[in-house]
Amino acid sequence: MKDWTLAAALNNARWCDAVCRAHGKPGRFLPPIWVNAETVPRFYPNAVTLQAGEEALEEQRSAIDIMLKSHLPGRWSVKDSFSTLDLSRRGFDVLFEAQWIRGAMPAGGPSTDIVWSRETEATAPLPFDDPNFAMFAGRRGYRVVAGGMLYRAEGVVGLSNVVAETADAAAVWRSLILLASQTFPRLPLVGYESGQELEAAVAAGFEAGDPLRVWVTARD
Repeated sequence: MKDWTLAAALNNARWCDAVCRAHGKPGRFLPPIWVNAETVPRFYPNAVTLQAGEEALEEQRSAIDIMLKSHLPGRWSVKDSFSTLDLSRRGFDVLFEAQWIRGAMPAGGPSTDIVWSRETEATAPLPFDDPNFAMFAGRRGYRVVAGGMLYRAEGVVGLSNVVAETADAAAVWRSLILLASQTFPRLPLVGYESGQELEAAVAAGFEAGDPLRVWVTARD
Protein backbone atom coordinates (compact mmCIF):
# COMPACT_ATOMS: atom_id res chain seq x y z
CA MET A 1 0.00 0.00 0.00
CA LYS A 2 1.33 3.43 -0.91
CA ASP A 3 2.28 5.68 1.96
CA TRP A 4 -0.34 8.31 0.99
CA THR A 5 -3.36 6.01 0.59
CA LEU A 6 -4.39 6.21 4.26
CA ALA A 7 -4.34 10.02 4.19
CA ALA A 8 -6.36 10.04 0.96
CA ALA A 9 -8.98 7.70 2.42
CA LEU A 10 -9.32 9.68 5.65
CA ASN A 11 -9.49 12.97 3.74
CA ASN A 12 -12.31 11.54 1.64
CA ALA A 13 -14.20 10.48 4.75
CA ARG A 14 -13.77 13.99 6.20
CA TRP A 15 -15.19 15.40 2.98
CA CYS A 16 -18.17 13.04 3.05
CA ASP A 17 -18.82 14.00 6.66
CA ALA A 18 -18.58 17.73 5.85
CA VAL A 19 -21.21 17.37 3.09
CA CYS A 20 -23.49 15.35 5.38
CA ARG A 21 -22.99 17.93 8.14
CA ALA A 22 -24.04 20.69 5.72
CA HIS A 23 -27.27 18.73 5.28
CA GLY A 24 -27.70 18.45 9.05
CA LYS A 25 -26.77 14.75 9.10
CA PRO A 26 -23.15 14.30 10.25
CA GLY A 27 -21.68 10.84 10.53
CA ARG A 28 -19.51 9.20 13.18
CA PHE A 29 -15.79 8.42 13.06
CA LEU A 30 -14.72 5.07 14.50
CA PRO A 31 -11.02 4.09 14.30
CA PRO A 32 -11.44 1.72 11.34
CA ILE A 33 -14.50 3.21 9.59
CA TRP A 34 -16.64 6.33 9.17
CA VAL A 35 -20.36 5.55 9.31
CA ASN A 36 -23.59 7.46 8.82
CA ALA A 37 -26.87 5.72 9.66
CA GLU A 38 -28.94 8.56 8.15
CA THR A 39 -30.10 9.06 4.58
CA VAL A 40 -27.10 10.83 3.02
CA PRO A 41 -26.96 13.12 -0.04
CA ARG A 42 -27.10 11.40 -3.42
CA PHE A 43 -23.82 9.89 -4.65
CA TYR A 44 -22.30 9.87 -1.15
CA PRO A 45 -21.60 6.68 0.84
CA ASN A 46 -22.93 5.71 4.26
CA ALA A 47 -19.56 4.26 5.24
CA VAL A 48 -15.90 4.75 4.36
CA THR A 49 -13.20 2.38 5.61
CA LEU A 50 -10.20 4.12 7.22
CA GLN A 51 -7.77 1.34 8.14
CA ALA A 52 -6.39 -1.80 6.53
CA GLY A 53 -5.55 -5.13 8.16
CA GLU A 54 -7.47 -8.12 9.50
CA GLU A 55 -8.35 -6.54 12.86
CA ALA A 56 -9.77 -3.49 11.09
CA LEU A 57 -11.73 -5.73 8.71
CA GLU A 58 -13.51 -7.44 11.60
CA GLU A 59 -14.56 -4.12 13.12
CA GLN A 60 -15.65 -2.83 9.72
CA ARG A 61 -17.81 -5.87 9.08
CA SER A 62 -19.36 -5.50 12.53
CA ALA A 63 -20.20 -1.83 11.93
CA ILE A 64 -21.74 -2.65 8.54
CA ASP A 65 -23.80 -5.46 10.09
CA ILE A 66 -25.19 -2.99 12.64
CA MET A 67 -26.10 -0.60 9.84
CA LEU A 68 -27.82 -3.40 7.93
CA LYS A 69 -29.98 -4.07 10.99
CA SER A 70 -30.96 -0.39 11.13
CA HIS A 71 -32.91 -0.86 7.86
CA LEU A 72 -31.74 2.28 6.07
CA PRO A 73 -34.28 3.17 3.36
CA GLY A 74 -33.36 2.61 -0.27
CA ARG A 75 -29.99 1.49 -1.56
CA TRP A 76 -26.90 2.67 0.30
CA SER A 77 -23.20 2.21 -0.23
CA VAL A 78 -19.87 1.44 1.46
CA LYS A 79 -16.59 2.85 0.17
CA ASP A 80 -14.00 0.11 0.65
CA SER A 81 -10.93 2.35 0.60
CA PHE A 82 -8.44 -0.51 0.34
CA SER A 83 -10.42 -2.94 -1.82
CA THR A 84 -10.20 -5.62 0.89
CA LEU A 85 -13.83 -6.12 2.02
CA ASP A 86 -16.03 -8.78 0.49
CA LEU A 87 -19.63 -7.73 1.11
CA SER A 88 -21.25 -9.99 -1.47
CA ARG A 89 -22.59 -12.37 1.23
CA ARG A 90 -24.06 -9.41 3.10
CA GLY A 91 -26.32 -8.46 0.23
CA PHE A 92 -24.09 -5.93 -1.56
CA ASP A 93 -23.10 -5.60 -5.21
CA VAL A 94 -19.98 -3.89 -6.55
CA LEU A 95 -21.02 -0.46 -7.82
CA PHE A 96 -17.64 0.49 -9.28
CA GLU A 97 -13.89 0.15 -8.81
CA ALA A 98 -11.38 3.00 -8.99
CA GLN A 99 -7.85 4.03 -8.04
CA TRP A 100 -6.57 6.62 -5.62
CA ILE A 101 -4.60 9.38 -7.33
CA ARG A 102 -2.00 11.89 -6.19
CA GLY A 103 -1.22 15.10 -8.06
CA ALA A 104 2.04 16.87 -8.76
CA MET A 105 2.69 20.33 -10.16
CA PRO A 106 2.69 20.17 -13.98
CA ALA A 107 5.77 21.26 -15.88
CA GLY A 108 3.84 24.10 -17.50
CA GLY A 109 0.59 25.93 -17.02
CA PRO A 110 -2.62 24.69 -18.65
CA SER A 111 -3.23 25.69 -22.26
CA THR A 112 -6.92 26.54 -22.33
CA ASP A 113 -9.34 29.43 -22.80
CA ILE A 114 -11.41 28.41 -19.78
CA VAL A 115 -11.68 31.16 -17.16
CA TRP A 116 -11.83 29.93 -13.56
CA SER A 117 -13.53 31.46 -10.52
CA ARG A 118 -14.12 30.34 -6.95
CA GLU A 119 -17.80 29.85 -6.20
CA THR A 120 -19.33 31.00 -2.93
CA GLU A 121 -22.87 29.66 -3.12
CA ALA A 122 -24.83 26.86 -4.77
CA THR A 123 -28.36 25.55 -4.99
CA ALA A 124 -27.47 22.40 -3.02
CA PRO A 125 -26.17 22.54 0.58
CA LEU A 126 -22.39 22.46 0.64
CA PRO A 127 -19.95 23.45 3.43
CA PHE A 128 -19.20 26.95 2.12
CA ASP A 129 -18.65 28.22 5.68
CA ASP A 130 -15.85 25.66 6.14
CA PRO A 131 -12.41 27.26 5.49
CA ASN A 132 -11.15 23.87 4.31
CA PHE A 133 -13.59 23.81 1.37
CA ALA A 134 -13.26 25.44 -2.05
CA MET A 135 -15.39 25.02 -5.17
CA PHE A 136 -14.28 26.23 -8.60
CA ALA A 137 -16.17 26.67 -11.86
CA GLY A 138 -14.62 27.10 -15.30
CA ARG A 139 -16.44 29.14 -17.92
CA ARG A 140 -16.31 29.93 -21.60
CA GLY A 141 -18.18 33.18 -21.80
CA TYR A 142 -21.25 32.72 -19.61
CA ARG A 143 -21.36 28.94 -19.96
CA VAL A 144 -19.98 26.69 -17.20
CA VAL A 145 -17.93 23.96 -18.91
CA ALA A 146 -15.77 22.64 -16.06
CA GLY A 147 -15.56 22.42 -12.30
CA GLY A 148 -14.07 20.79 -9.25
CA MET A 149 -14.19 20.78 -5.45
CA LEU A 150 -11.31 20.83 -2.95
CA TYR A 151 -11.29 19.78 0.69
CA ARG A 152 -8.31 20.15 3.03
CA ALA A 153 -7.96 17.58 5.81
CA GLU A 154 -5.40 15.14 7.21
CA GLY A 155 -2.46 16.98 5.67
CA VAL A 156 -3.68 16.60 2.08
CA VAL A 157 -6.19 18.28 -0.23
CA GLY A 158 -8.89 16.08 -1.71
CA LEU A 159 -10.09 16.83 -5.25
CA SER A 160 -13.55 15.59 -6.21
CA ASN A 161 -16.55 16.24 -8.43
CA VAL A 162 -14.37 17.09 -11.41
CA VAL A 163 -16.40 18.08 -14.46
CA ALA A 164 -14.76 18.45 -17.88
CA GLU A 165 -15.65 18.02 -21.51
CA THR A 166 -13.56 15.33 -23.18
CA ALA A 167 -11.49 17.72 -25.30
CA ASP A 168 -10.66 19.85 -22.25
CA ALA A 169 -10.13 17.07 -19.72
CA ALA A 170 -6.33 17.09 -19.29
CA ALA A 171 -6.20 20.92 -19.29
CA VAL A 172 -8.98 21.04 -16.68
CA TRP A 173 -7.11 18.64 -14.41
CA ARG A 174 -3.92 20.70 -14.79
CA SER A 175 -5.88 23.86 -13.98
CA LEU A 176 -7.28 22.27 -10.83
CA ILE A 177 -3.79 21.26 -9.71
CA LEU A 178 -2.73 24.91 -10.00
CA LEU A 179 -5.86 26.17 -8.25
CA ALA A 180 -5.29 23.71 -5.41
CA SER A 181 -1.66 24.84 -5.01
CA GLN A 182 -2.79 28.48 -4.85
CA THR A 183 -5.70 27.86 -2.47
CA PHE A 184 -4.03 25.39 -0.11
CA PRO A 185 -0.27 25.80 -0.68
CA ARG A 186 2.35 23.14 -0.04
CA LEU A 187 -0.08 20.27 0.46
CA PRO A 188 -0.34 17.10 -1.65
CA LEU A 189 -3.41 16.77 -3.86
CA VAL A 190 -5.29 13.46 -3.78
CA GLY A 191 -8.52 11.92 -5.04
CA TYR A 192 -9.79 8.86 -6.86
CA GLU A 193 -10.99 8.20 -10.39
CA SER A 194 -11.67 5.44 -12.90
CA GLY A 195 -12.05 5.04 -16.65
CA GLN A 196 -11.61 8.08 -18.87
CA GLU A 197 -11.44 10.41 -15.87
CA LEU A 198 -8.49 8.43 -14.51
CA GLU A 199 -6.79 8.59 -17.91
CA ALA A 200 -7.25 12.36 -18.02
CA ALA A 201 -5.87 12.77 -14.50
CA VAL A 202 -2.79 10.69 -15.33
CA ALA A 203 -2.28 12.67 -18.56
CA ALA A 204 -2.31 15.83 -16.45
CA GLY A 205 0.44 14.54 -14.18
CA PHE A 206 -1.37 12.56 -11.48
CA GLU A 207 0.04 9.31 -10.14
CA ALA A 208 -2.38 6.37 -10.10
CA GLY A 209 -2.19 4.46 -6.83
CA ASP A 210 -3.95 1.76 -4.85
CA PRO A 211 -7.38 0.38 -5.76
CA LEU A 212 -10.64 1.06 -3.99
CA ARG A 213 -14.11 -0.39 -4.42
CA VAL A 214 -17.60 0.91 -3.74
CA TRP A 215 -20.28 -1.57 -2.70
CA VAL A 216 -24.02 -0.88 -2.86
CA THR A 217 -26.88 -2.81 -1.32
CA ALA A 218 -28.47 -5.08 -3.90
CA ARG A 219 -31.83 -4.26 -5.43
CA ASP A 220 -34.83 -5.99 -3.88
